[in-house]
Amino acid sequence: MDKTILSGNEAFARGAFEAGVKVASAYPGTPSTEILENIAHHYPSIDSSWAPNEKVSLEVTIGASFGGARALCTMKHVGVNVAADPLFTLSYTGVRGGLVLIVADDPELHSSQNEQDSRHYARFAKVPMFEPSDSEEARAFTRLAFEASEQFDTPVMVRSTTRISHSKSIVYPQTPVEGLPEPSLARDPAKLVMLPGNARKRHYFVEERLAKMAEWSCSQSFNRIEEGQGEVGVITAGVAYQYAKEVLPEAHVLKLGLVHPLPKQLIREFAARCKTLYVIEELDPFIEEQVRAMGIEVHGKDLLSVCGELSPGRVAAGLFKEEIPQGFTPTETLPQRPPNMCPGCPHRGVFYQLNRLKAYVTGDIGCYTLGFMPPLSAMDTCVCMGASIGNATGISKVLTPEDRKKVVAVIGDSTFLHTGINGLIDMVYNGSTATVIILDNSTTGMTGRQDHPGTGYSLKGDPSYQVDLEGLCRSVGVKHVYSIDPYGLDETRDLIKREMERPEVSVIITRRACMLHKRDLIQRKPPLFVDADKCTACKACLKLGCPAIKWNPAAGTKGQAEIDKLICVGCEVCMQVCKFGAFGVCDEK
Repeated sequence: MDKTILSGNEAFARGAFEAGVKVASAYPGTPSTEILENIAHHYPSIDSSWAPNEKVSLEVTIGASFGGARALCTMKHVGVNVAADPLFTLSYTGVRGGLVLIVADDPELHSSQNEQDSRHYARFAKVPMFEPSDSEEARAFTRLAFEASEQFDTPVMVRSTTRISHSKSIVYPQTPVEGLPEPSLARDPAKLVMLPGNARKRHYFVEERLAKMAEWSCSQSFNRIEEGQGEVGVITAGVAYQYAKEVLPEAHVLKLGLVHPLPKQLIREFAARCKTLYVIEELDPFIEEQVRAMGIEVHGKDLLSVCGELSPGRVAAGLFKEEIPQGFTPTETLPQRPPNMCPGCPHRGVFYQLNRLKAYVTGDIGCYTLGFMPPLSAMDTCVCMGASIGNATGISKVLTPEDRKKVVAVIGDSTFLHTGINGLIDMVYNGSTATVIILDNSTTGMTGRQDHPGTGYSLKGDPSYQVDLEGLCRSVGVKHVYSIDPYGLDETRDLIKREMERPEVSVIITRRACMLHKRDLIQRKPPLFVDADKCTACKACLKLGCPAIKWNPAAGTKGQAEIDKLICVGCEVCMQVCKFGAFGVCDEK
């Protein structure tokens, strides 16, 4: 087939298709989201779906594997924390049809709450892990991972990073495999029922499996030595391989495609020929520490940071204390784009009122996390997906009755269905008194407007059952459940204020679709304008933090607010804030 150019995520999807995958499941999370979206769009032969969370997605693919089909699960790095429970036992059961888990790390925290290195999970769970260095390896390693999964009776992890997932390079598509066994029921409880008696036996199998894979990988082409000149050697993997080749073009390179288990004999042979040996890897010294434990002296994190992404410049600066000149220097000044909610975002008014009510807000993961940014400044904690409600319960337990009234948990609709519902069950069960606000914008906004069980649509856009959030809250015991349009500022404030006083659990669902909703649910309205004769320069409208409202210090005698009509969506929230009637609606004509 002709070569083409694909992103890493497009190539992962292609590799899954070539490998004969029948089932793929995921919860969206940057930078992994596009893998499932590409499968759904380009490879309809694969049953692909969004799951409510990563644990469920892995369990779905485990079931498909037990049925004899090849199955793919994808998630971002923090998703593995959610899926860790089934992952660790899956390592013991092994597979029937091949099972591959692609996990995408996010060095530099472009869109994550931490920088965890997923290679530790592979070692912790005792499963092998491949790590591609470009899009072609993303395709090839995904396909290879399914073969290894079935050959060694193990789930296989494939690690990506933001640069691999979102960069594009040449890919050589191959013909899909043929002749795979048809899925069927096959009883094997000694292998698949992990009671202690069975699990003890399988633990020995797991340890023997890792030893066999380490020996096997020493002779496989994905772990290769690239001969150089001189006495300097580099051990590297993933995108760091590209940086090592650019900074040390003359060095000998041991490129690892399988980063767990390590090919220790190959490493010893390679190290013996090098006087100076570097390990160049992103994030933690995962390879470096294991090489040191083998008694081999190396340089690694003594020269390179464990924090953030690497780049050719950062590698050169760490190894040689010198900078690599930039290949391109921008000559135009780009406009500043600080993180902010979109114009017309339905969450803005909620956080504006929470600020005015001086609520102590336990937050969650989503677009609305931006509510902590000034001038809204209305979020006090944010830990992980679904944590806001549990955090609210915990902090309420230790406060005085008066301070307890200030605690409000906020959580998005997708995040609530991900893992927030468990916190609400606990809140009711254990008699907490905090208020919960579910910010329902009818999509998984932050990762690119994906559907979820509350939208009524599946990954492929087919109509599906829509979870009734009000009914769900009532079904777990919440007696006070209210819905409101967050564009109504006064009504929103009055409802939140009233429920904060209530010494019981209450849930407020603020419901209005995301301004960027892919099904175009938004009613188009003309933009607003500021009447210069009425603007008193009080700056009250600026406290909304709307990017469509600008301050012109040169206008009038004290400065004036202005509207950027190109981005104003006419939500009229600012109109409600202004006490002087300075905002008007532009003539639609």
